[in-house]
Amino acid sequence: MNLVTGATGLLGSHIVEKLLERGEPVRALVRPTSDTRYLDEWGVEKILGDVTDAPSLPAAMKDVHTVYNVAAKVGDWGAWRDFVAVSIEGTRNALNAARGAGVKRFLHVSSISAYGHPDGKGLVLDETAPLGVGLHRWSYYSRAKAAAETLAWEYHKRGDVPVTVVKPSWLYGPRDRASMPRLVRAIKCGKSKIIGDGTNRLNLTYAGNEAEGCVLAATSEKAVGESYNLADDGEITQREYFNKIAECIGAKPVTKKVPRWLARHAAFYMELFGHMFGRKTPPLVTRYSVWLIARQCFFSSEKARRELGWKATVAYDEGIEKSVKWCLDNS
Repeated sequence: MNLVTGATGLLGSHIVEKLLERGEPVRALVRPTSDTRYLDEWGVEKILGDVTDAPSLPAAMKDVHTVYNVAAKVGDWGAWRDFVAVSIEGTRNALNAARGAGVKRFLHVSSISAYGHPDGKGLVLDETAPLGVGLHRWSYYSRAKAAAETLAWEYHKRGDVPVTVVKPSWLYGPRDRASMPRLVRAIKCGKSKIIGDGTNRLNLTYAGNEAEGCVLAATSEKAVGESYNLADDGEITQREYFNKIAECIGAKPVTKKVPRWLARHAAFYMELFGHMFGRKTPPLVTRYSVWLIARQCFFSSEKARRELGWKATVAYDEGIEKSVKWCLDNS
């Protein structure tokens, strides 16, 4: 039995889909408030619970061979306590329950954001790069991801649970309720701007391709104790990505530009204002989003290609079209 936490989210739902395509039994941990319509359509076994509720997890882990730990607080805004509760303590709860159930593999979904905010033209990082570099005060998502991954490795090194870690990059695809809707709205209204000259290569991954990599990592014996960047489907620049979205929605190409330094400074003051006044919604731009979009460094997925045979089965043109269509159909 495979257990997927975060099964109603973007990546979690695609992992469920890929496991079902392989004929694998799947159980989804879902909260009472979760939107489970896709899981229901697929006939997936559901069990009510939450990674933040430790007593709910032993029943979910019963007879489970592999855990896909996808649940996390996603996004670049929110209270630190929420990131701690879901991403860090939620991971601890899942690891404890997996240890108690004798789970044979714990696939922990981290993020390239766990590396922190390294940058530099021509800089290429692989899995040997340190975690948590260059984090600023409000880098809550990245801090939590680095802490949760460190925790998972502690359990592995003690022999509590066999762990494999995967690090997704910027994800897109059907069932993306976060970044694609924001980009579509901004581009449609003519408010989107290219940060820098737009020639920087993005670490961008279609959620279905990412899910295939997760399954490969979780089912490979040589992947035990290993970490893999699952961080790109090929080559695409910031400008190409924005303008492919514009083409899909019939909007004008994105031509307005803002210097990287100005975007970072503006983001800092927007964050400062938001935290001072306790805003619940994220500002127009954050330093994390500037880094995500405009960074000049690149995270290599060569290890996953070499050791797991991972490759993109959905190319950028097809993936972006599918993602935008789902976004428009569900807006």
